[in-house]
Amino acid sequence: MRPLPRLFLAVLTCSLVGALSVPASGQSIPAVDPEVETPALFDDEAGGNANGDDPAIWVHPSRSGKSLVIATAKEGGLYVYNLDAEQLQHLPAPAAPGPDDEGGRFNNVDVTYGFGGRDLAVVSDRGRDQLRIYAVAQGQLTDVTDPAAPFVFNTTQSQVNDGETAYGLTTWKDSTGTYALVSRRHRTSVGLVKLLPKPNGKVGYQLVRTLDLPASFALPNGQSWTPCDEPGRTPQVEGMVVDQQTDVLYAAQEDVGIWRMRADLTGPPTLMDKVRDYGVPATYDPATEECTPGVDPGYGGQRLSADAEGLTIYYRDNQKGYLLASSQGDNTFAAYRKEGSNAYLGQFRVGTHNGVDGVEHSDGSTVLNVPLGDFDEGMFIAHDGANTPAVPDRENTNFKFVGWEGIADGLDLDVDTDGWDPRD
Repeated sequence: MRPLPRLFLAVLTCSLVGALSVPASGQSIPAVDPEVETPALFDDEAGGNANGDDPAIWVHPSRSGKSLVIATAKEGGLYVYNLDAEQLQHLPAPAAPGPDDEGGRFNNVDVTYGFGGRDLAVVSDRGRDQLRIYAVAQGQLTDVTDPAAPFVFNTTQSQVNDGETAYGLTTWKDSTGTYALVSRRHRTSVGLVKLLPKPNGKVGYQLVRTLDLPASFALPNGQSWTPCDEPGRTPQVEGMVVDQQTDVLYAAQEDVGIWRMRADLTGPPTLMDKVRDYGVPATYDPATEECTPGVDPGYGGQRLSADAEGLTIYYRDNQKGYLLASSQGDNTFAAYRKEGSNAYLGQFRVGTHNGVDGVEHSDGSTVLNVPLGDFDEGMFIAHDGANTPAVPDRENTNFKFVGWEGIADGLDLDVDTDGWDPRD
């Protein structure tokens, strides 16, 4: 996450999918009400270096009110909450393997069901370039990661310490097995990683293949554009989600936009929507570590302000539903149809309500259509990168819980609590 996003930009050789409508000039963006929020996380020694990032929901097999919210907190590890946003469990990130090595740093998390009869929470550990895997049972998470689990993208610890490691993550199941789609930090790469049963109830994995998204893009004016970043870095992906009904992966390349591709990474990717700054030239200033923009040539999108971040899907019946994307730069979320040409449906923001503050600089989010406790029409959970009340000199983050009906009413979307069961 970049709490105050820099102007990183990106452009593409691919054309947009379909003609996506633009909100009318001056149209207000509806604010939906958060119901509850998790306790504050503080990214300092006193707070255990906990910096919230990405949530996932585990659905209890018989008692929806006992479902869990699982959230990453980078060096702070993994936090588990009930549906009232009360903390139930904390699992620390693993220690560094050596005194000069990086320790665990949990970035993204997702849940998959029925792997060898168990439900799993799968986490990307960007500090150690590994996946951490936890069995979920009886309201508790237990680490079942294979002790011999390999690096995801690197071959040596020295390479891991350079930081081009496992970053974004989402899970996917098909007839051939259970997978994680994992992006690589500071690179355009996305990897397909297969989960594997190991002795003594442990779970391992292996990298099956990778796909590299573009790092530079041909503009309509004949010029080539590369998103501005530190030298040696290319535009990375973090937010991802697989449409479990159609086996389509959506991936948010932060300074470029949202891509759509086959979940097995065997087909060509298509750029679904672009960030507003797509195509804007910029120069990196090493003194300020910022990018100074030039003149906007007008090739950008109209919905997403970089960074494009967390992606999640609200499922409906007949393979319909809504793709939600975090527009981190303007503290909103964009909604698209997940079927057809991914028509744009509008924006919303999470406002303040009953003493719960709004959402800003959101990285990860998740949504489910199934009734969960008091959230009887489904729920949406978003990371808040600027939780209040602010505490001087302490970075303060947490997670907000929102009922789906507020989003549906604000954008005139449907409610379909029978549309899809994540356990099917």
